[in-house]
Amino acid sequence: MMPYEVFLALRYLRSRQKRRLARVTALLAMLGITMGVAALIVAMALANGFRDEMRAKILQGTSHLTVLRADGRPVEDHAKLAERLRQIDGVVSASATTYDGALARGPKGSSYAVLRGVEQQSGQATQVKKWVVEGSFQQLFAPLAMYESTLPKAVIGADLAARLGASNGTMIEVLPANSSSTNAARRMNVVGVFRSGLFEYDSTWIYVAFDAATSFTASAPAASVMSVQVRDPNQVKEVAASVRNALGNDYNTIDWQQANQPLFTALALERRMGVFVIGLIIAIAALNIMTMLILVVVERRRDIAILSTLGATRRGVMLVFVIEGAVVGAIGALSGVLLGLALCFIGNRYKLVSLPADVYSISHVPLNANAREALLAALVAFGLSVLATIYPARNAARMRPVEVLRDA
Repeated sequence: MMPYEVFLALRYLRSRQKRRLARVTALLAMLGITMGVAALIVAMALANGFRDEMRAKILQGTSHLTVLRADGRPVEDHAKLAERLRQIDGVVSASATTYDGALARGPKGSSYAVLRGVEQQSGQATQVKKWVVEGSFQQLFAPLAMYESTLPKAVIGADLAARLGASNGTMIEVLPANSSSTNAARRMNVVGVFRSGLFEYDSTWIYVAFDAATSFTASAPAASVMSVQVRDPNQVKEVAASVRNALGNDYNTIDWQQANQPLFTALALERRMGVFVIGLIIAIAALNIMTMLILVVVERRRDIAILSTLGATRRGVMLVFVIEGAVVGAIGALSGVLLGLALCFIGNRYKLVSLPADVYSISHVPLNANAREALLAALVAFGLSVLATIYPARNAARMRPVEVLRDA
């Protein structure tokens, strides 16, 4: 048998009397909770998607751990050092890498670029193969055929290629940034174009073979840094500690979290502020429940007095209105979860969240909804709804039936 508190709470919600103000207020409160929860889920999914997308692009395009000499000099014995690094637990690959700034010039124009020399078996080389949209990354390391030019080969970013007017088979000129003479420019043959999805990479990077990079910059065959890929990027700090213990004080390490700490700190702050603002919206929507219950209490003063006269306890009267507000909050929270997840699905299916790549580095942001966060949003909304019922419910329980019936 249904308790009378639940029966009366549901009856008041379904009431079709002429005085419909409380009913309309209840619908508005329910709609407010729904929109607030949906907005919170979408906002958190958007923040998750942007963070995850940036994290994935960064991990794909750069080393998980960078090892460099403490004195800032190039690493000359990079082959032996790479072999030592591969013996450390948690390290998947280790290879020599060079970074050199340069001015690149093509048929349509010129642009700043970063020459990145990589070895064939490096972790970065494996990833760039998946990014190539024109030509072949393997051509960087392929032996020259009789009919091929002896020019150094390069694979360049798609946005840089568009700016230079270059494509597969085009020749470009590259002038090292540390060169004081314009005669130091060298011609290179473009054998591939890649698109990583991260504007910073696509607009500046030029991949060349490690040997070609060292000869191109007229330096000794030394590496700028050692690029290390680890088995679990989330455990990179433990691996970094092992590397420092193995190599001693002659080498320093920089992991991907340290290198990108300002970015992820800013994203975390933006996420917290977004959640706070939308949480205030949900709290304001919960106040509509309080308004609704106050109107119900005013309209039902005579019913409350009769209930008390028939033996209903103060706790029972209070519970009627708490249940009524809780039902409104529960329906609103559940509807908000369903609406929020539906919006995330639609947004991902049709890629509705697009961004200018030159400003945000990525062109599309997925909405990565999290079940735990969706449940938390619903529980917070429901909890605020229940809290909003306490004041009007206590006023209803404290009502004196004699005075109410006398005034009726």
